[in-house]
Amino acid sequence: EVQLVESGGGSVQSGGSLRLSCAVSGDTYSSYCMGWFRQAPGKEREGVAGIDDDGRTSVTDSVKGRFIISQDNDKSTLYLQMHTLKPEDTAMYYCAAVFFRSRAYDYCSAIWNDTEEYNYWGQGTQVTVSS
Repeated sequence: EVQLVESGGGSVQSGGSLRLSCAVSGDTYSSYCMGWFRQAPGKEREGVAGIDDDGRTSVTDSVKGRFIISQDNDKSTLYLQMHTLKPEDTAMYYCAAVFFRSRAYDYCSAIWNDTEEYNYWGQGTQVTVSS
């Protein structure tokens, strides 16, 4: 069974930075899509950024230039570096993953922000940005 455990959330003032981490463990395949999602109270869960095992990334427009998704060399930890945080970034942040024996070259780029495509989710970490 695959486990995803997020950490790094907290409370910051507008303009501040945080780095979220997601530790991945369990039986995985070498091909995957991973993503960061967020959900604010009363709103639907939305994709923030995605990455695949080749390191290709996707980022939603509202965080471009401010958030960076990355993974460590052994691909056991996913990161979301967040800069210039705004109050509208306040949400519960989740990491998600889906693993494959093989996948099409650009599959993750097409599905990265679709919650239905992921079958493993972390428990979430809260990010609160005050003005």
